[in-house]
Amino acid sequence: MPLDGQLKSKLETYFRLLTVWDRKINLTGFNLSDPQPDALDKLLIEPLLAARHVAGSATRMIDIGSGGGSPAIPMLLAMPSIRGALVEAKTRKSVFLREAVRALEMNHIEVLTARYEELLARPDLHEAHDLLTIRAVRIEPRVLMSLQAFVKPSGEIFLFRSGSMVPSALTPPLAFKMAQPLLEAQGSSLFVLEKRPVGVHRA
Repeated sequence: MPLDGQLKSKLETYFRLLTVWDRKINLTGFNLSDPQPDALDKLLIEPLLAARHVAGSATRMIDIGSGGGSPAIPMLLAMPSIRGALVEAKTRKSVFLREAVRALEMNHIEVLTARYEELLARPDLHEAHDLLTIRAVRIEPRVLMSLQAFVKPSGEIFLFRSGSMVPSALTPPLAFKMAQPLLEAQGSSLFVLEKRPVGVHRA
């Protein structure tokens, strides 16, 4: 995947910082002192591939359970015009995220140390984002229904998943939009859900 010089430099800075902090607190589940291709694929390449599917009109993104910053930080580095919020409940991981944002000069990114459930009480975050991203093995329908509160009508939710199983039991206003394979070797896929405006029903 060809990268421009500035993006490549920023990604290298992020990965170096991630490697240093990962020795102190487990941010990734990988051994970054001797990074293997699967670690680079998961942490850097998958987010960059996903960024290609973000609508050109998107201006605000929120990432839930940001942890070590992937997929959100690589995605936002590839889309510097988009404002972002990184939501992480664990304090030490939030400290890392703030350091990464500072080191990468991502002045348009906010780190929120909170559980997403707590943020549902903030009216300023309701229907404020064009895109919500989350990487998790399994997300229950009730969780998706809570998370959609952060997304604008016609906005999207990006689910980073292993395998090709389509999320089931979606309840309006959420509807399945598409499944996009990311990395064949990893068996990873991006599932895109759309928040339908009121009065628009799934076909």
